[in-house]
Amino acid sequence: MTRKAFVTGSAGFIGFHLCQRLLAEGWQVLGLDGMSDYYDVTLKQRRHQMLLQSQAFRAVEGLLETPGLVRGLVEEFRPDVIVHLAAQAGVRYSIDAPRSYVDANLIGTFEVLEAARAVPPAHMLLASTSSVFGANAQMPYAEVHQADHQMSFYAATKKATEAMAHSYAHLYTLPTTMFRFFTVYGPWGRPDMALFKFVKAILEGAPIDVYNHGDMRRDFTYVDDLVTGILRLIDAVPGERVGDFDSLSPVAPWRVVNIGNGAPVPLLAFIAAIEAALGRSAEKNMLPMQPGDVPATWADATLIEALIGPLPRTEIGAGVQRFVDWYRDYYQV
Repeated sequence: MTRKAFVTGSAGFIGFHLCQRLLAEGWQVLGLDGMSDYYDVTLKQRRHQMLLQSQAFRAVEGLLETPGLVRGLVEEFRPDVIVHLAAQAGVRYSIDAPRSYVDANLIGTFEVLEAARAVPPAHMLLASTSSVFGANAQMPYAEVHQADHQMSFYAATKKATEAMAHSYAHLYTLPTTMFRFFTVYGPWGRPDMALFKFVKAILEGAPIDVYNHGDMRRDFTYVDDLVTGILRLIDAVPGERVGDFDSLSPVAPWRVVNIGNGAPVPLLAFIAAIEAALGRSAEKNMLPMQPGDVPATWADATLIEALIGPLPRTEIGAGVQRFVDWYRDYYQV
């Protein structure tokens, strides 16, 4: 019997790649996306156009926070699995436009939770972020570490969605897994992310902004590796505890899981990989740390490997090269 997945944010970077893989594995997929203008809508439209080449994919355009929209779709489609990826993303933008994070992340997630309460799926999976670890300096970040001191409003709203989902998991016995993503990159990526901005600037002969004078590290995670993790976690429904490192709730079928590469890369090494892939040098504009940012991220992979086994780990040079090849092809440069 064909399994059905409802995916929010299906025209987004990660949502697009996830839907592609679900369709390739024989799923029927209903995708919802608000097509907000936070970045180039044409990119989102092209992603949906590619997905719509499959008869097993249906796309709906609408805002998550629209009262009753998600519930109506879920009641009609009756998915086996809900994967909630849609959100207002971006640390720096949350300083300028915080209300958009309340609408999309808090109210939007509430609408998804209400839909799941009305038509419970076998498993509900929701995206969070490594940014929730905030001021925690203990590395690598483990799911059982304290994550109470968020340093951006974006991170605060994502931590709030973890708490909201936990309460619904407890009250309505909804099996729920929260993902904490670590700096995802790859083809069809977001224009507001460093890789996209750096490649564009270098090709245009413009300088790139390097924050904290380059003294930063990120656990860059290639999008295909991350999607493999999501797909395997679909059937890892929270139930039995797998060790003292497990974030499984004592009162609900709920856990939070890191999905990262598990190997932080210095920012200057990341830039060097971009320069190598482009065959050009970058002019660097060294700047201080930006408000709300953190100097390093690093995912502890112990829990996810206990749940679903080791994930593929694409080497940074290979992943950056694939993005550059896509960028040159897409923009014909």
